[in-house]
Amino acid sequence: MAVPGIRSIADSRQRLMANPESQAAWAVLDCGFAAAADVFDECYAAAKRNITVDELPDFLEAARVIGKLGRGAEPLLAFLEHWPDIVAVTGLAQSATLPPVMAAIRSLQKSPNGPAVTPLLQTLGAVAERLRTAEALQHYLTLALDLATRTSGSIHGHHVTEPSPSLPDFLLQAPCLLGVVSLAGLKRWLDDGIRLYGDHPDNQRAYFALASPDSRAILQREREGTLFADVERRLNLTLAALWQDDSLLVPYSTAFAEVRLHPYLAADGMRLPDALEDKAGISGLDRYRAMLAHLAGHRRWSQPLVADNWSPLQRLAVETLEDARIDTLLLRRFPGLAPTLLALHPQPAENACDPASENCLRHRLTCLSRACLDPLHGYTDPLLNEFADRFHKLLDDSEASTRSIADLALAYVTRSRRPSDQFANVHFTETEVDYRDDNRHLWRFIEAGDEEESFAPPPAEASAEPVGLPPRHYPEWDSATQNYRPDWTAVYEALHPAGRATDIDRLLEKHAILARQLKRLLDLLKPQDRVRLRYQEEGSELDLDVAVRALVDWKSGHLPEPRINVSHRTNGRDISVLLLIDLSQSLNETLPGSGQTILDTAREAVALLGWAIDQLGDACAIAGFHSNTRHEVRYHHIKGFSERWDDPVKARLAAVEAGWSTRMGAAIRHAGHTLAGRKSEKRILLVLTDGEPADIDVGDPQYLIADTKKAVAELSTAGVTTFCLSLDPKADAYVGDIFGRNWRVLDRIERLPEQLPMVYLNLTR
Repeated sequence: MAVPGIRSIADSRQRLMANPESQAAWAVLDCGFAAAADVFDECYAAAKRNITVDELPDFLEAARVIGKLGRGAEPLLAFLEHWPDIVAVTGLAQSATLPPVMAAIRSLQKSPNGPAVTPLLQTLGAVAERLRTAEALQHYLTLALDLATRTSGSIHGHHVTEPSPSLPDFLLQAPCLLGVVSLAGLKRWLDDGIRLYGDHPDNQRAYFALASPDSRAILQREREGTLFADVERRLNLTLAALWQDDSLLVPYSTAFAEVRLHPYLAADGMRLPDALEDKAGISGLDRYRAMLAHLAGHRRWSQPLVADNWSPLQRLAVETLEDARIDTLLLRRFPGLAPTLLALHPQPAENACDPASENCLRHRLTCLSRACLDPLHGYTDPLLNEFADRFHKLLDDSEASTRSIADLALAYVTRSRRPSDQFANVHFTETEVDYRDDNRHLWRFIEAGDEEESFAPPPAEASAEPVGLPPRHYPEWDSATQNYRPDWTAVYEALHPAGRATDIDRLLEKHAILARQLKRLLDLLKPQDRVRLRYQEEGSELDLDVAVRALVDWKSGHLPEPRINVSHRTNGRDISVLLLIDLSQSLNETLPGSGQTILDTAREAVALLGWAIDQLGDACAIAGFHSNTRHEVRYHHIKGFSERWDDPVKARLAAVEAGWSTRMGAAIRHAGHTLAGRKSEKRILLVLTDGEPADIDVGDPQYLIADTKKAVAELSTAGVTTFCLSLDPKADAYVGDIFGRNWRVLDRIERLPEQLPMVYLNLTR
């Protein structure tokens, strides 16, 4: 039944259409939406420009079908406004793309997901521009329909009655997603989201709307190029070795930024993109190194200027020439950077910008910057060459200064000024030097203004995260998918609070007899610092007895013994051992018949072990861990490798307390990260625990066991031996699967003070 008034409105709008062809097409459309009538004339004109005459009827028929869906005017408006542009921008034939689109619309309309037709059409233009081929567009539509099918629900369990909670959010984010990953990566990201949150509508919606950290982390895994996380350690080493700079390196996301971001210097460190692709024959890692070198150069040689009296155009010129000065000083110090910087620095054609219609200031400055770095630039403009020569003379005998470069930039802007420099139509082609920073550090604003506010850090918000060092994130192994969940766990490390060292001294007195027995074993294991090696052809000194005999042989005409020297070798123990203690809540249980807790017994054992290690002189660290979900794994430093067994260490051990759960895989990975920095011949991780890996946010007991097994395998690959001493009488069921042959179960926990040092001595023989 027609709604009164609709038809009369449509008829009146039809009469007002200027083009008779539009009137005829509007009649074919058979639509009563006034909003569509208002724009139809313009939309149909665009359709005639971009769609062939033979295919216009198909366009109108598709629009008629969409208008009859019963979804209001929005889907029709989206189709009318965007479809001609889709055909024009992508160059895709309508005959190849329209049928699968309409098929997808009909499929959604027949299901409870009909409301998703509107976001599908609203974003289809941006999606098609990314994909470019009809085949790829078909694959995208297949993925969308698959998501709808797999996430739709049913109350009764027979027919689909509940729409997908996440499909509209996914469709709205699709252009952004396809700018980051390939269709294959998008499919894997979709599969992970459905698997993780298929039964949790709210979490599912947050995942597909890119509102959850998990979705962004998994999407980051699917990105191509060099990830910052993969090269962070190498970049830190480069910064420390070449610049003696320990600045914090912090990545920022490039996947979801509305505008392109550049590296920049902040008060607390250097900001770099989270991923870089290869470019101009330069690897992502080398691009990171170029960015890092440029930032470090600014930190070393640049001085801030007061910005209030400089116009935006003048500041742009100062920044460009200051960047060129920094690059010149870099090449003077590190000539090997030249191929990288020249490959990444654009070389715009001299006549690429038309000053009659475009603002060419950026183009001129980029050409000048290239001329300052490249002696073979080939530019012929007399003014450009004059200022390139002035730039080189300024740096011939010194490093110059930011102030002197600013004066040179001001002179260039004054001499090269053109009326078109005020045009809003700025020429950007080949003017972006993406390894350079945004120079926010170069300016100080005396007067409060918009510029100052734009660089001000956002106000601090209350956070539920633990106070202290920022967390270190580690992946976690998902045995169901046989893949890692990237950056899944957050490990917070801190120095353990101190108690009373005298408490540990009393524990050692309690075990004085055991200590004397250990002392005899330790004396046998103590290394002999120097062993004398005779009969060496080369050495640190002569072996007089052998030398005399060789001289006698030579005098008597016999062949003398050539091995007349003595050398020495060190017969030491090149060992680094980290004792990792499980500090979960179960350690607070009381041992039958003793009146003391498992934690008390473990503290006695660790105290005795610490004393024994000190006697041997081995490099050993002690740490404890416990967890409160994947978001908070606490890692407590009790003794460092460089610390002696003294009162501060004893005080920390005395204050150890137990609580929370046992997310062992994350703790093992962090301990392995600590051991990886040791140069010892033998590196051992000794784990002391009283139960299997577990946490309150994990329902499947096998999940964390599989992850811990994977963590142990990772350390083994890195050359670290992991051994577990378990106090769990049921450990036989799982400990072998995790640690292979490197484990032992202690049935009588009260014997731990005696057995733990013995386990250590056996491991380190």
